[in-house]
Amino acid sequence: MFDPQDLYEVDSALPEPSGAVLLHQLDGFMDAGMAGKVVSEHLLDGLDHRVVARFDVDRLIDYRARRPMMTFQSDHWSDYEAPELAVRLFHDDAGVPFLLLNGPEPDREWERYAAAVRSLVERLGVRMTVSFQGIPMGAPHTRPLGVTAHATRSELIGDFEAMLNRLEVPGSAAALVEFRLGQAGHDAVGFAAHVPHYLAQSRYQAASLTLLDSISRVTGISVPDEALREAASRTDDEIARQVAESDEVAEVVRALERQYDTFIEARGRKSLLADQASMPTAEELGAEFERFLAEQQERGD
Repeated sequence: MFDPQDLYEVDSALPEPSGAVLLHQLDGFMDAGMAGKVVSEHLLDGLDHRVVARFDVDRLIDYRARRPMMTFQSDHWSDYEAPELAVRLFHDDAGVPFLLLNGPEPDREWERYAAAVRSLVERLGVRMTVSFQGIPMGAPHTRPLGVTAHATRSELIGDFEAMLNRLEVPGSAAALVEFRLGQAGHDAVGFAAHVPHYLAQSRYQAASLTLLDSISRVTGISVPDEALREAASRTDDEIARQVAESDEVAEVVRALERQYDTFIEARGRKSLLADQASMPTAEELGAEFERFLAEQQERGD
């Protein structure tokens, strides 16, 4: 019989941070604007951390589908970027511990991976698991970014706007983890920042800030965000420059602004999620998700 603990190794020398939040971000699925990846990079670059657990990537990753990079120097192989799927321990500004699980999305054994994450959640006494990503949306960058929240219990996301449509979209390991944790009675939350579709293939730090703010709002975690805000400001300046230099792009943005403002004014609500009539259909959103994933695959190839 499968033992979930066979899929990972824990550093027994480290204290177990009982009651901590586990942030969960995987590369390989939808992440428009690299919004979730940038949050993880911001935490890894800006805060001290230590590895708590490592997953057995040889069992989870299809190397032929996502070949790791190797460096050839003159007459020998000099470096190998081994993929790593690990849990790291951080502390926020107030010294409160939290965890980050990130790395490549497993290509296989999703159910065993979900069971292993649940095992870690129970072993480390995690009180809440939070996933985060970006999704493409037909909205302009000149208006406040929206965020879709979902959870195993509706009370966990408070007054975040709910998605009114029923959607069937391609699954992900992160989504399965949230689903299985909910079935087991554990609290899990997910956030998807709305990235303007014309910026979906770029690094869009404004969406990452939206995710970080949402995480802080629900979990109470407080981490420095100055570097991320500065990067977002530089990106916004570059977007404004490119829009100003292209009449075609500027017209696309103006059309999205008119659409956005019309919906908001008509309903007196704060986001495009406020009214079901303003949302694309489930079939349209599903098609947009699949189109975005296809573009990601073509880009990787």
